[in-house]
Amino acid sequence: MEDYPRNLTEFTNFFPTEFVCRDYLFRVRWPDGFHCPQCDHKKAWPVRETLYECSHCGRQTSVIAGTIFQDTRKPLKLWFQAIWYVVGPKNGVSALGLQRVLGITRYETIWIWLHKLRTAMVRPGRDRLHGTVEVDETYIGGKRHGKRGRGAAGKSLVLIAVEDKDNHLGRIRLRRIVNASADSLNLAVKESVETDSVVRTDGWNGYKGLASEGYKHSVLRHSANVGENLLPLANRVAALLKSWLQGTHQGAVRNSHLDYYLDEFTFRFNRRTSQSRGKLFYRLVQQAVNIDPIKGEYIHGDRH
Repeated sequence: MEDYPRNLTEFTNFFPTEFVCRDYLFRVRWPDGFHCPQCDHKKAWPVRETLYECSHCGRQTSVIAGTIFQDTRKPLKLWFQAIWYVVGPKNGVSALGLQRVLGITRYETIWIWLHKLRTAMVRPGRDRLHGTVEVDETYIGGKRHGKRGRGAAGKSLVLIAVEDKDNHLGRIRLRRIVNASADSLNLAVKESVETDSVVRTDGWNGYKGLASEGYKHSVLRHSANVGENLLPLANRVAALLKSWLQGTHQGAVRNSHLDYYLDEFTFRFNRRTSQSRGKLFYRLVQQAVNIDPIKGEYIHGDRH
């Protein structure tokens, strides 16, 4: 049986109280029953209204402990509303837009929530791309004085990897990289693409080591300037990414927070054909309870 609402009316009826929200989170976090986070024992009894005490080691925990919801002062019902609105629009929602919808007084609260949810959009241990994968880089950032192409000053360099599905866009991976050196490129490709895959690139020297890393390296062209004549599939992804950043977020993305937005774009892009808003809601809640808590002060700093 599907354990998620399919539309707004069902969503409203699905989560009428805070107790129901906690019970839903319990089922998503522990679909096979309670598991103690300390000793992995499977039996516990409820303590007061929100805690469970392990019958083996005696540790008390709540359903939100060890998740991105940990230490929240807001009700889960409000969090669920935020997630529902985040996964709904094709292009997402800005912090200001979500603040208005939810009626939250402090903008910073919503801004932090969105970054936490973006982090949850990356499933721990997610599969790497495979098959034939097109790889190129693009830079993200406003117009500034400085060099053009690889090594452009004041901009963030992003590696784009996209599966070629009969000349159509497949899944993607995006990674911010320090520079276009062989060390940076090879590491980013290894983290994004399974070995023994066909990796298509331009003739930039930084990609020459891919064959020795276990990839079938195919060079399609010999131009090496980032931003000019990009490979067809990667070029399309780069254009969509920049349009999304400029449209939904008005280009107001700091370099130190770019990784969060790359995670969100990847999540949305790889699920762009999904017809079920409810399933996207369920997947994001599921991933939100399977990653470690994130402190607000960590979000304010650089992410590496």
